[in-house]
Amino acid sequence: MPSASTQDAVDVARRRFLNEGRVPHGVLAASIVRSWQRCVRHGLDACRRPVVDPPGAAELRHLHGQHERLRRLSRPELEALHGDARRCGSVVILTGPDGTVLDLVGDPSFAGRAARVDLRPGVSWSETATGTNAIGTALVERRPVAVHGREHWFDHHRILACAAAPLVDPRGRLAGVLDLSGPATDRHRHALALVRLAARQIEHRFFADGFAHCTVLRLHRDAALIGTVHEGILVFDDGRLVAADRTGLALVGHDWAALDRLCLDDLTGGTPDPAASPDDGPRRLRGIDGSVLFGRVSPPHRRPVGRAARRDTVANRETPQEADAACAGRHDRADDAVTMATTMASAAAAVPHRRPVDPTAGRVVEPVLGDEMRGALARTVRLVDAGIPVLLLGETGSGKEVFARRVHAESGRSGKPFVAVNCAALPEGLIESELFGYEAGAFTGARRDGAKGLLRRADGGILFLDEIGDMPLVMQSRLLRVLQDKEVSPLGGGRPVPVDFALICATHQPLGALLAAGEFRQDLYFRIAQYVVEQPPVRRHPDRRSLVRTLWRRLGGDDAGLVLAPETERLLAAYEWPGNFRQLVGVLRTLMVLSDADGVVTPDLLPADLRTTAAGGAAQPTLAAARPEGEGDGEAGPPGGGLAEQMRRAMHRALEESGGNVSRAARRLGIDRSTYYRRLRRDGRSRPGSA
Repeated sequence: MPSASTQDAVDVARRRFLNEGRVPHGVLAASIVRSWQRCVRHGLDACRRPVVDPPGAAELRHLHGQHERLRRLSRPELEALHGDARRCGSVVILTGPDGTVLDLVGDPSFAGRAARVDLRPGVSWSETATGTNAIGTALVERRPVAVHGREHWFDHHRILACAAAPLVDPRGRLAGVLDLSGPATDRHRHALALVRLAARQIEHRFFADGFAHCTVLRLHRDAALIGTVHEGILVFDDGRLVAADRTGLALVGHDWAALDRLCLDDLTGGTPDPAASPDDGPRRLRGIDGSVLFGRVSPPHRRPVGRAARRDTVANRETPQEADAACAGRHDRADDAVTMATTMASAAAAVPHRRPVDPTAGRVVEPVLGDEMRGALARTVRLVDAGIPVLLLGETGSGKEVFARRVHAESGRSGKPFVAVNCAALPEGLIESELFGYEAGAFTGARRDGAKGLLRRADGGILFLDEIGDMPLVMQSRLLRVLQDKEVSPLGGGRPVPVDFALICATHQPLGALLAAGEFRQDLYFRIAQYVVEQPPVRRHPDRRSLVRTLWRRLGGDDAGLVLAPETERLLAAYEWPGNFRQLVGVLRTLMVLSDADGVVTPDLLPADLRTTAAGGAAQPTLAAARPEGEGDGEAGPPGGGLAEQMRRAMHRALEESGGNVSRAARRLGIDRSTYYRRLRRDGRSRPGSA
């Protein structure tokens, strides 16, 4: 909970604002100050209780029916947060785009207290109706907002501490808000990070249906994150952008104004092959700042027949609630549906019968280790048994985690846990509690009995820290202390707990460059890199054709009676596989599924870009090709050593183009303002005076 001095400062700022009209500086978040100013313009009296008109049961049922799709798509996140909210005396709230509460779940006793201040289903918490509050202010600001205690406009609401994140639909319109609210007397350190992550998951789910007949481009700077909630999504109908998420727009340097204007050709250099498989490996794109992006294109399915086709193609141009309302009239299109079903049945009858192949059934396909890597594996096992940390370097998809798991299986710690942590995937606001654990009631969302944390879960076994280069500097300091003292101090003031684990770290980034840029602690580097193993990319494998055959056999291709045609083998071996083993195995699985009844896998089943580049018709899309001119391979780390410099240039360019406004610069790059500040400080650049 905030200190008494902080709350006193808020009280003083509030009195001066209400009585003297003085705008507080340095005490409140800028979003709170702007909201207070709007409340004055709305004529809201902070000392009175806001007037609300709760709906009856019939009105509430109608409201739920209007927003059925939004409630359905949000239900997994509500259920995921429900238990934790109940245990820590809080509630999780979903609202519609106007701030009206649709669902409220969590602790029943606090829900009763919240109802006494009208925080209940059917009541509008828009800023015009309820003053400064997390829900209404997040809708106006279009960004996550936390409002604590006396920061609320109405005195009546000071018992609340709330954090909310807006939900934006694929057309850039507000679809609702996700909120986590609890008593103002409790700590809420990670509430904002929790709702931000959950809102991102809901927005990602908006694309689950309605776009089957569009071309969908999923992209990220890391090919491994395509297909996860962290990816960006752009949807094209007839080659023109009709839907997107905020991450996708930021990655390509556009905003919502690009809808209905931006063309797919502008990004890919040409319309994707409509016959391409949706399981094609990621293709390489060039970001607005010159950095490398990876994208996977899912071509449109067969369009439905009839006049309804056009509307169904871009169904998510509607907001979720508009789509729900439209459902009532869809039975009028039964004739079109029958026609479409008949057409699809005829098309299915024309497809030749294929043998049933499940390339994933019971098969975990590991990278093939050459003699050099087998020797490195044996040495690493001995080092781990002796308690010496090991650092794995390798490109994305080269099998670093699989190698670490092999080390665990062959070490003396095989009977103890193997705990893998992706430092890049943990939200910055949650990484501390996830790694180090916390005591009971340490913050809103905390379990009543606390949590051990990932470091303590690894006790006796092996801790694998993947993408260690993405760990924030403050967390690097805490990790270094754990490695030195062999004990963990959980959040919330608990006593240090002794831990014993072997450490394996991994990264695809050149840590030498991060050290030089001040983005990675030198003392931590020397602690974790006492022995370094560099995993070679697939393109450096001495016999790629033999590698393809081995993986095909391990996947079960031979057992299923499937044979790679000689030309198919040649093209697979000639391709340089920028996604390494992950990409190669994915393409082989796809070929097994697409193979015809005769069992021969012909080259026409290969992804179009693979056929072109492997045949010599285009430059090979390797990570080495994206490296700035003059950078060599070197032995210190994997290819791609110029990414840190590209990132710095992009940040400084965004800042200059935003006139020194850090908030706008961060939005242009699709990162949080706090992350932007942290990276500027790492770069040694002074903090700008304008925000």
